[in-house]
Amino acid sequence: MPEEDLKRIAEQEAVLTFDTFDLTTGWQLGKLLQELGAERSLGIAIDITLHSMPVFYAVLPGVTPDNVQWVRRKRNLVLRYFRSSYSIGLDLKQKGKTVADNGLSDVDYAPHGGSFPINVKGTGCIGAVTVSGLPQRDDHNLVVEALALMLAKDLDALRLA
Repeated sequence: MPEEDLKRIAEQEAVLTFDTFDLTTGWQLGKLLQELGAERSLGIAIDITLHSMPVFYAVLPGVTPDNVQWVRRKRNLVLRYFRSSYSIGLDLKQKGKTVADNGLSDVDYAPHGGSFPINVKGTGCIGAVTVSGLPQRDDHNLVVEALALMLAKDLDALRLA
């Protein structure tokens, strides 16, 4: 299953790419995640960051201070490697490695699902969209769902099995 997930996440990262992305787009993505979370009564923290600049941040009822730290740590991993935090975590687990094996502190980097690179065609990763509060696979899936909706992509074709 991890091999299948890693292949699918690589596909997600390739397909869920924006033609352009600006502050308004960031706000729209954050608001979409907030609406999805509120409709489903999910206790999540939501963060949209363009490299070092916060664009959108919201917490819904049920979030704890721990979720704030999980957001920061997962986002740091995406901004370091320009890959989904879930894919990095699955990859490390398969190899029997940790972030410390890459010289990183687990105080600042979390290889757990929920943060996804914001990629722009012709530019690459310009930031990260992060959710925390659900089991890591669900955090990842929620972010992918919001990106698929914004980009008018077929979620069923992208969803993790």
